Amino acid sequence: MISPPWWQTWWATTIFVLLFLGLGLVILHYRSQWLKKENRLLEEKVNQRTAQLKKSITELENTQSQLIHSEKMASLGELTAGIAHEIQNPMNFINNFSEVSNELIDEMIEELDKGELEEAKDISKDIAQNLQKITHHGKRASSIVKGMLEHSRNTSGKKESTDINVLADEYLRLAYHGLRAKNKSFNADFKTDLDPSLPLINVVPQDLGRVLLNLINNAFYAVTTFDEEQKDENYKPMVTVSTKKLKDQVLISVKDNGAGIPDDIKEKIFQPFFTTKPTGKGTGLGLSLAYDIITQGHGGAIELNTKPGEGTEFSIYIPMT
Repeated sequence: MISPPWWQTWWATTIFVLLFLGLGLVILHYRSQWLKKENRLLEEKVNQRTAQLKKSITELENTQSQLIHSEKMASLGELTAGIAHEIQNPMNFINNFSEVSNELIDEMIEELDKGELEEAKDISKDIAQNLQKITHHGKRASSIVKGMLEHSRNTSGKKESTDINVLADEYLRLAYHGLRAKNKSFNADFKTDLDPSLPLINVVPQDLGRVLLNLINNAFYAVTTFDEEQKDENYKPMVTVSTKKLKDQVLISVKDNGAGIPDDIKEKIFQPFFTTKPTGKGTGLGLSLAYDIITQGHGGAIELNTKPGEGTEFSIYIPMT
């Protein structure tokens, strides 16, 4: 019998199998080492990217805080001129009634010296009325200053029983006088339609004031810009602020007869940093913050109704409970 070649023998086959197994194990070992190295490198990259992402988030939060602060300070600046004008009225009354009261006191002393007690009593009643008016206007001036301070500081988020009609009327007048002081050619008009049956409701007054101030300033900007573009003598720029008691809500409306908002940007109007104003005229945060204050801070809703060429109306719905 002829012997088979050595490579066909059982022992040769066994050696080849062992060699292949050993080679496979070596390949698996080196592949395992390569995978561990790649995983380590990948983990280091993930950690590095995570650290960069955390840093970016922190910087973004800081930037957002700065922008919100800038928006708040900008609105405070717009209020300042209006407050200066508004506070001048009660101060004039205080000064006038004080001077008149001094004169009445002199007259009362003269009447007392003459023995005219009845005349002196009548004069004392006039003095008492003047003092009541001085107190009234002093409180009015104090409330304006208090409102300015509340507007400038960070909100506590504490809700207070608030007369929405008074709040809306006050911020409308402050916005109007502020714009008049900044721009002597400003000639827009305003009117109110406030529901006298409106109950007191719990809101954060300084937050709601910021919302109203932003919407009213935007409305005045819209009618002023439209007036400059139209150059129509028959056009009368008008901003209307109204309130209405609904079934279980209070409606606050800020309406203008400006150019309106085009359909293609209506959906973006409440997005952060979106603005239709020229560069430097707005941060694009005003309406975004207003939306958050109404929806998240007060559980309400804010809606936009606008038609190009006919004007814009923002409707705020706040639950009464």
